Amino acid sequence: MVSAAAPTIAHDTRVTARARVVSAIQRQGALIALVALIVFGTVRYGSSFYSVYNIFDAFLNNNTYYALIALGMTFVIITGGIDLSVGSVAVLAAVAAARLSVYGLGPAIAGGVLIGLVAGLINGGLIARFALQPFVVTLAMLLAARGAALTLSGNAPVMVDFAQGFTELGMLRVGPVPLPVLITAVLYTLGALLLNRTRFGRHVLAIGGNEEAARLAGIPVGRTLVVVYAMSGALAGLAGVFLAALSFSGSPTGAIGWELSAIAAVVVGGTLLTGGVGSVGSTLVGVLLLGLIFVTLNFERGMGTFQLNSFWENFIRGAFLLIVVVFQSRLARRLEVPG
Repeated sequence: MVSAAAPTIAHDTRVTARARVVSAIQRQGALIALVALIVFGTVRYGSSFYSVYNIFDAFLNNNTYYALIALGMTFVIITGGIDLSVGSVAVLAAVAAARLSVYGLGPAIAGGVLIGLVAGLINGGLIARFALQPFVVTLAMLLAARGAALTLSGNAPVMVDFAQGFTELGMLRVGPVPLPVLITAVLYTLGALLLNRTRFGRHVLAIGGNEEAARLAGIPVGRTLVVVYAMSGALAGLAGVFLAALSFSGSPTGAIGWELSAIAAVVVGGTLLTGGVGSVGSTLVGVLLLGLIFVTLNFERGMGTFQLNSFWENFIRGAFLLIVVVFQSRLARRLEVPG
């Protein structure tokens, strides 16, 4: 005689298996796509695809800006928030760093990062103290920082001082690895340790899972949010410093759409926009995947397969982000529906 509990056990087993598949796709889908794209590029384009210049300059060095901003955005989104100001903050930091470059490398870096830190503290303070929506607060900061950059620059690019060593930040290498790439790698390692191995990281995840429950559990929600947005601002400021060093100027009209690129990289990596779930390593995979897509498109364009100008990049990022969000939503619904 078959036990009445057998169908229930079988159903629970199917639900558990489905949950594991959904989790694996969510966590490893971007990595699988990245590996597939690397194999495709290696086979199709040969040695030029994996040359030292293409890997460390055209690919990694050109994506340090997005990687830094995406690192801060990861912590923000895990808390259930959003930071729309990062692109404008990066521009303001770039203009400030270019202005300060006459005093040398140290003051230029410190000034750019400090501006980003202050902007992040303002964002986090307003969100935590007055329970304002992050979308509204950071949108206001986006406008304010862009206006400040235009004012500080006189609505014109500010050239860096080449005599004081500031440009060395973008030119120094450790072996074949550019210094900005090495700094970004170190910061991602620290970010992963912070999220996965510290009490602060557990607080960030708890707030994203259920902010009210986290508050009732004694977690310092307000203080944690302030720190998270301060991190996002400081990293955006560092991205702006790199931008000034690598482009030899601070332009008040640059970095348009960087917040979209950062959000896209974070979400593509598997971090949920609803908060509570995310990974620094997955964000890095998302950054590399999006960057490699554009490198591949440039190779195809060079081969004459098609002609796309740079304005298509934001369209592609937006479309890719929309597809991933829809895919995540469908996966979540399939996990919730029994059967």
